[in-house]
Amino acid sequence: MALDPYITQAAGAAALDAIVDLLDVGGAGTLKFYGTAKPATANTATSGQTLGATCTFSATAFGAATTADPSVATAASITDDSAADADVTVVWARWASGGATTVLDCTVGTSGADINFNTNVFVTGATVSVTALTVTHPLN
Repeated sequence: MALDPYITQAAGAAALDAIVDLLDVGGAGTLKFYGTAKPATANTATSGQTLGATCTFSATAFGAATTADPSVATAASITDDSAADADVTVVWARWASGGATTVLDCTVGTSGADINFNTNVFVTGATVSVTALTVTHPLN
């Protein structure tokens, strides 16, 4: 059986909006950066991972997704973490709603990751900034 689905642009935008809008439930969501192994799935609770920093999304985290191919949603401003929690090489991030419900996990690095920083080595007390963030949803 061939697996080659292709959704409409409107469906792609609706799907992406549904995902990023989960970040707004219960208040402003968070973007937490960790320096140890990522759990097996986003459904797995963190356990022993070293938290490097927490940045906070705006109350409405993302604008409306485009109906392009792929669909793209762009984050509103994200509040810096003014004092990183630990000296750590960050390798993944967890996105959670304002009610602390996990929405997704992603990789972090300096190139080729889902989120790329100029350096992913965080130093205790340093400011951590996310100046731009987009999420894409393929139609095919």
